[in-house]
Amino acid sequence: MNLSMEILIQVLKTIALVSILFVWVVRYNNIQNEFEKYNLPNWLRDMVGIIKISFAVMLHSDIITMILIGSGGISLLMSAAIFTHFRVKNELYKMLPALSLLSIGLVIFMYTL
Repeated sequence: MNLSMEILIQVLKTIALVSILFVWVVRYNNIQNEFEKYNLPNWLRDMVGIIKISFAVMLHSDIITMILIGSGGISLLMSAAIFTHFRVKNELYKMLPALSLLSIGLVIFMYTL
């Protein structure tokens, strides 16, 4: 691929990592409230956070398999998040972060293949 595509993918990987860290570390109280609102257990919230941060870190690996696991995992988690938003009948604007990360995960996954 060309250099500009390589740069775009690196930017997307960085956006994914920084946004996940921001939401799951800096704004953790918001995550606690959301999981409580959706009647999801605390253990699931904590497991999702650990797994999501792990997947985001994997994006920055030099090992292609790790990048595929990370981007595929983020895509899978965001698909589940979108399903949950539909289940509780949230408005579309509340789904936008999950839709954005799903898109980023899929672009990185397809590029890495």
